[in-house]
Amino acid sequence: MKELLESQARYDIVVIGGGINGVGIANDAVGRGLSVFLCEKDDLASHTSSASSKLIHGGLRYLEHKEFRLVREALAEREVLLNKAPHIIRPMRFIMPHQPHLRPAWLIRTGLFLYDHLGKREKLEGSKLINFNTENSPLKAKITRGFEYSDCAVDDARLVVLNAMQARKKGAKIVTHTRCISAQHENGEWLVDLENQQGTYQIKAKVLVNAAGPWVAQFIQQDLKLKSPYGIRLIQGSHIVVPKIYAGDKAFIMQNDDQRIVFAIPYLDEYTLIGTTDREYTGDPNHVEITDEEIDYLINVSNDHFKVQLGRADICWTYSGVRPLCDDESDNPSVVTRDYTLSLSQEKPEDAVLLSIFGGKLTTYRKLAESAMLQLKAFFPDMRASWTGKALLPGAEDFISADALAQKIVQRVVGISETLAMRWVHAYGTRVWQMLENKTSLDDLGQNFGHDLFVQEVNYLVDQEWAVNSADILWRRSKLGLKFTSSEIQILDKYLVKLHQQRAQSTSS
Repeated sequence: MKELLESQARYDIVVIGGGINGVGIANDAVGRGLSVFLCEKDDLASHTSSASSKLIHGGLRYLEHKEFRLVREALAEREVLLNKAPHIIRPMRFIMPHQPHLRPAWLIRTGLFLYDHLGKREKLEGSKLINFNTENSPLKAKITRGFEYSDCAVDDARLVVLNAMQARKKGAKIVTHTRCISAQHENGEWLVDLENQQGTYQIKAKVLVNAAGPWVAQFIQQDLKLKSPYGIRLIQGSHIVVPKIYAGDKAFIMQNDDQRIVFAIPYLDEYTLIGTTDREYTGDPNHVEITDEEIDYLINVSNDHFKVQLGRADICWTYSGVRPLCDDESDNPSVVTRDYTLSLSQEKPEDAVLLSIFGGKLTTYRKLAESAMLQLKAFFPDMRASWTGKALLPGAEDFISADALAQKIVQRVVGISETLAMRWVHAYGTRVWQMLENKTSLDDLGQNFGHDLFVQEVNYLVDQEWAVNSADILWRRSKLGLKFTSSEIQILDKYLVKLHQQRAQSTSS
C-alpha cells in the first residue's frame, strides 16, 4: 500500500540532489506554499557540500577576476547567514601575510577596501594592516607584516541538514539513499522514476529541479535523454588536516607563487585545516581522492609560511570534493567562475519545466534558491513571497550565545563536561533540548560508543536527521570521525544495523 500511495503522489516541484543548493531550493519553495519532494542518492551533503573549506566568505580572490556581483552578494550573505544560524556559523578573523613579490601592498589594500564596503557589514570587523612580532608569530621571521580582515567559519554539512529539517517541518518530503533513475514528461508534467533499497516507484511533478551538482550534466544527458544547455567543468579541491600548527583562533590566507591562495584554518580545537587545491577532474565524482601532487602542494605552501614544518606523517585526515562549475573555457582551473547559472528549459508551452543548476558556492546558496524561485514564478503565480532572509534555521531559536547555552546544558545534565556541552551547542543549538528529551544525567544517555557519543544522540540523528550509517554520524553530523578507531566504528555500525531492523519491524507491524 505504501508503494502504491507513493506512486500516486503528485508535487509542484521535485528536486534531484541533496546538497546545499538542492535543499536550499526545496526549503525556499515549500515555504512559499508549494508541494516539494527532494531525493538524494546518498546521504545529505555527502559529496561537494561537505568537502568545502568550511567558510562563509565573500571570496576575496574573486575580486582579482572582476566577479564583483558574486562578491557583493556573498559579502551581504555573510551577515544574513550569521543571523540565521549563529550556532553553526561564527565570525573569524583572517590574516594574510604580505609577500611583496606576489602582490603589492597597494593592491591588497584596495581589494580589502572593496571587501569592507561592497556588501552590508554590521557584525563583522573591518580590515587593517598588522605587523608581526617575529618571536611570537607562528610565521617565519622573513614575514614581518600582513593584513587582517573578517569572514566566517561554518559547519558545512550541518548547514545542509538544518535546511532539510526546516523544509521537512514546512511539509517537504525529503528522502535519502533514493536515486532518480529516469524522468520523462507527459501531459504537462514529469513522471519521475525513483529507486531505493525497497524497489522502484514513480511520482509526478510540474517542475523538475536538477540540483545534482557534479552530476548535473550527466543527469540531463543520461537520465533525461536531453542535451545539456551548458558544459560543466569538474574542479577538484582537496584539504589536509594536521595537528594544530599555531595557537589562537584566527585563520591564515597564504599567497602562493602560482597566484592561488591556500587557507590554514583552526579546526575542532585540536587541528589545523589546510586547503584548498584547484585541478581539473575527469574521473567519477563518487570516488574523488587527494593526489600526491596535491598533498605536496599544500604541505609546501604551509612550510613556506609557518615555523612549524609539516611532513606527510603529520596528516591526520584528507578529504576531496569536486566543484561543478559552468565551463567558461578558461585555461586555468583556479579562475573558472564560481558564480552560478540557472538554466530553465521548456520545449513547448504545455510541456513540463526543467530547471538545472550549474555552479554556485556554499555562501550564496540562499540567494541561488531565491533566484530559482524567481525563474519559476511564472509557473506558480500564487506562490508566496521570499521568506528565508530572516527565518532562523533549527537550533537558532532563542539562541543568545554559545557560552550561555553550554552553561545551561552543564547545569541541567549531571556529569557532562564543558567540552561535550560545547560540541552539542555547535551542532544542535537550542535543539539540544529535543535531542536530550528531558534526560538530566550522563547515565541517562545510554551506551557511550566512544568520545562521548551516546545512544541518545545516535538515536536522535537517525530519527530526526536522516543518519543511516557510521559515516553519516561521524563525518557529517558530529565530526567525531577523527577520533574514532576502526573497532569503535564497527560497534557503532552494528548498533545502527540493529536499530534500523527494529524500526523496519515496528513500521511493518
